[in-house]
Amino acid sequence: MKSLVAYFSATGTTEDAALKLAEAAGADTFRIAPLQPYTSADLDWRNAHSRSTVEMKNRQSRPAIVDKTLDLSKYSTVYIGFPIWWYTAPTIINTFLDTYDLQGKAIILFATSGGSTPQKALTELRAAYPQLYFKSAVLLNNASDEALSRLVKQSK
Repeated sequence: MKSLVAYFSATGTTEDAALKLAEAAGADTFRIAPLQPYTSADLDWRNAHSRSTVEMKNRQSRPAIVDKTLDLSKYSTVYIGFPIWWYTAPTIINTFLDTYDLQGKAIILFATSGGSTPQKALTELRAAYPQLYFKSAVLLNNASDEALSRLVKQSK
């Protein structure tokens, strides 16, 4: 069975980490792309009316995604990456989890952040999706090749 690196990246930082992880794991990639791309104004966390702030205040928010045709049957491990928003995973990650059947897959979360860890995201996603196996969560800010290799080995 193969591995998949699925990721949401609003500014490119998480995408860089995802592509490096995919190379280290010999994994396929899947970009979790919002149907409506995020603008700089949408990402302004200081603005109470910005799109990202409104979405994160409503944990039931499920931003639409572009591609809903991913075949997960050939993957045993799925790495899911995202930037940390408001100390947790953006709600578009819930859209991904609601859209695709990940039962029976080992899920490893990875995140990029300016100062938070992915532990709150792991706790919240485990509670929201008890039928899924979230194995771990790691921060991949500027991860070295050695750190990525270690993550891949631990994921097996």
